[in-house]
Amino acid sequence: MPDDDCRYGLIDLEFTSTDGRPTSKLVFITWNPDTASIRNKMLYSGSKESIKAALNGVGIHINCTDRSELDFESSILPTLKKFA
Repeated sequence: MPDDDCRYGLIDLEFTSTDGRPTSKLVFITWNPDTASIRNKMLYSGSKESIKAALNGVGIHINCTDRSELDFESSILPTLKKFA
């Protein structure tokens, strides 16, 4: 992900739930770093709800503003397991 620009991502993640079941979830990730221009942050934030509404079946939305929030093991996986 670029450090100075915003992005959207939709990924199908496979993982093991807390009770040991293999499962997968569709996850919508918004990358909106603090270092992006105010204009880009406003454009992405303003259009995010329309995109989310068009993505039927996606129940997990993660907003990331710095790289630590993109780490799979420490940030994304714990969020997924809340919904598994």
